[in-house]
Amino acid sequence: MPVTTVLFDLDGTLLPMDQEKFVKAYFGLLAKKLAPRGYEPEKLIQAIWSGTAAMVKNQGEGTNEQVFWKHFCGLFGEKAIHDLPLFDDYYRHEFQQVQSACGFAPQAKEAIEAVKEKGLQIVLATNPIFPAVATQSRIRWAGLEEKDFLFYTTYENSCHCKPNPAYYADILEKLGVPAGECLMVGNDVGEDMIAEKLGMQVFLLTDCLINKEEKDISAYPHGGFKELISFLRKLNA
Repeated sequence: MPVTTVLFDLDGTLLPMDQEKFVKAYFGLLAKKLAPRGYEPEKLIQAIWSGTAAMVKNQGEGTNEQVFWKHFCGLFGEKAIHDLPLFDDYYRHEFQQVQSACGFAPQAKEAIEAVKEKGLQIVLATNPIFPAVATQSRIRWAGLEEKDFLFYTTYENSCHCKPNPAYYADILEKLGVPAGECLMVGNDVGEDMIAEKLGMQVFLLTDCLINKEEKDISAYPHGGFKELISFLRKLNA
C-alpha cells in the first residue's frame, strides 16, 4: 500500500535534545516564574510530573489538558486555575530560553522537504503533554513552521498519549486514512515504534535514540538523518 501520510515525532527527532538537560532547564525556569505565587519548587515539579503521568494514563476521559488541570487543581486547589495566564506567559517568554538546552539539525528541514516533494501529508505526532503554545515554539526551534504540518498534536486536542496505541488511532481517525498508508518516524523505540502495532510503517531515527527496554532495533528500518532522508526519497518508488 503506498504511503500517503508521514508522521514525525518532534523531541529527539526533528528537534535534537538531551532530555535530562531539557527537563532541568524547563523546570528550573518554571519554578522561578511561579515561586512568587506561592508554589514551592519541589512540590510544583512533583505536581507537573504526576500531572504528566495522569495524561499518559488518560483513556479518553477528556482532553489531556482537562486531565492535567483536574489533577493539578486537586493538589493546589482551585486557585491554581486562576494562574493559567501565568503559565501561558511562561511559555511565551521564559520558556524560549529552554531552546539553548536543545540541539539543531538542519537535516530536519531536508527530511520535511523530501516528503513535501512527494506530495504526501505530514503530521507532527509529538507526545501531547504540552500546550499548543509550547509545541509551536519547539517547531520553530527545529527550524520549521506550523504550516509544514497538516496537523500537530497538543494537550488541547488529544485524549491519549504515547505509548498508548489509541494515540495513533486518534490521528488515523482524524485524518481518515488507513494505518497501512502511514509512516511513523521517531527516535523512541517504546513510544514511536508502537505505531507498527496498528499497521503503520515505521522508521527509527537513531541520532537521539531512546530505547529504555533495550530492544533489538534491527527489527525496524533505522539510521541517522542521512539514512532517513534516503528512505523518504525512496517512498512509493
